[in-house]
Amino acid sequence: MLDLSGKVALVTGASRGIGRAIAARLAAQGATVIAAARGDHAKDCVAEITGRGHRAEPLSVDVTDAATLERVPGGIVERHGRLDILISNAGITRDQLLMRMKRDDWDAVIATNLTATFVLAQAAMRPMLKQRGGRIIVISSVVGQMGNPGQTNYAASKAGLIGFAKALAREVASRGITVNVIAPGMIETDMTRALGEKGQVDWAAQIPLGRLGRVDDVAAAACFLASDEAAYITGHVLAVNGGMYM
Repeated sequence: MLDLSGKVALVTGASRGIGRAIAARLAAQGATVIAAARGDHAKDCVAEITGRGHRAEPLSVDVTDAATLERVPGGIVERHGRLDILISNAGITRDQLLMRMKRDDWDAVIATNLTATFVLAQAAMRPMLKQRGGRIIVISSVVGQMGNPGQTNYAASKAGLIGFAKALAREVASRGITVNVIAPGMIETDMTRALGEKGQVDWAAQIPLGRLGRVDDVAAAACFLASDEAAYITGHVLAVNGGMYM
């Protein structure tokens, strides 16, 4: 089992789905987890983690509020003395065909999915550079690699994360900081459940492994990339998609 004892991790979008699973997995492997979400939405995640005897605390933050967001890593260092792992997972969709897409829907998706990662990573780098080590992991999507009709805004934001991570990986590698991407495929979450049973079956038929992914599949990948075992991996896009895109 991977050992993250003594590590401090920040996970955004930790209230549900992939973010919640990652937070729980990191904590189970010994990390102190700061579970970030809007309002008090992370409280159930934290209660679940602490109820199992692991360490976690909630953080209320709107990732589109850059002025507040950029202070988050420094606040974590003040409380815990370090920040070792950043999982930038918060994301939204505002689907529509491009001809009908409103500018507000474009801006909201880019701000949440892409710009927030820039703000957080820039702020998290300061303590990581001083520590001469850290893990930055951004959650992209198979849609950022292959596209999807009605999701030009989402695809652009997720593809942007891949380019961002590769460039940043080159900038900080000499200081022992790795930057990697996880690109999930169709994962069983609230968003995919909204497709209905037939929609999920139709998608599963397009996946070589024959099923939708589970949030734990993504969480396992995140914990590996956050661990010492992944110390020689950086600038990588890890596809967790069942072979949907190769």
